[in-house]
Amino acid sequence: MPMATVDITPHLHRFFPALRGRAVHVAAGPVRDVLRAVDALAPGFTDYVLDERGALRRHVALSIDGRIVVDRDTLSDRVGDASTVHVFQALTGG
Repeated sequence: MPMATVDITPHLHRFFPALRGRAVHVAAGPVRDVLRAVDALAPGFTDYVLDERGALRRHVALSIDGRIVVDRDTLSDRVGDASTVHVFQALTGG
């Protein structure tokens, strides 16, 4: 069964050691479902990347196959079977 790959930035490994040193493969679907699948492997993951409304936190960026996720609120962007999702810290400030 084809699966999407989720690549977690190394700075998150200290908070989620279950994700350290391994490729994370989950079923394809909307970003929100992909993140829930990662949370099932590393409980608390969605608490770190999503706010209280379920939207991406300001300090988190996600890309699918090199394209930044457009729908940061409902996370409806589609992740394909052979896609790679990158989760990384966004730089903010001025």
